[in-house]
Amino acid sequence: MHPSRFAPALVLLVMLTACSSEDPRLPANLYEEARKLNLEGRSLEARAMMKQLTERYPDSEAAQQAKRDLYLIEAFVKRDVEDRQKLVRSAMKRITDALIRYKTKKSEYPVSLNDLMPEYLDQVPETPWGHPFLYRPYVSRPIEDYQVNRGPTKQKLNTKFDGYYLACLGTDLRPGGEGLAADILIKDGAPWNEPAFPPLPQPQPIR
Repeated sequence: MHPSRFAPALVLLVMLTACSSEDPRLPANLYEEARKLNLEGRSLEARAMMKQLTERYPDSEAAQQAKRDLYLIEAFVKRDVEDRQKLVRSAMKRITDALIRYKTKKSEYPVSLNDLMPEYLDQVPETPWGHPFLYRPYVSRPIEDYQVNRGPTKQKLNTKFDGYYLACLGTDLRPGGEGLAADILIKDGAPWNEPAFPPLPQPQPIR
């Protein structure tokens, strides 16, 4: 969501924190604004405003109504988060399937996800909120031992990308987080359940 869409809600939250409760119309007005946000599909903003309303004016009729509405909004937000995360995982599966087909044909993973187009993907999927997925191919064994005619063992630099990291860092594009800000990580086609990827083996070839 574009930052400018949050501006009206942020202004109202500031009003809610700064204004005096002496104006009996303020809680009702704030409740109506929160309700409108929810009807517009901006449930996260509506939830934040109603929570502030219940904390600031707990005895008001508007706060009591907000408490009842919060149960429904929380359920909706939870379902919305789950639906969006399903879309993220579905998009990441399309990418991993394309990467498998690419590696089968090329014997290594591509340098960029754009290399999957148009043979393996019509277009590179994005998250439901318009962020690109983070992709990093790597060489799992940069230095390989080899031997010729029973001679001494030598070493050579391996340059084929035989592994990759694929990540969605959530709506905030930062490691960690909860809800839609939570990370979804994939290593070499399998879910990675640790909080961060392991370091890349060194030295990685320059491509």
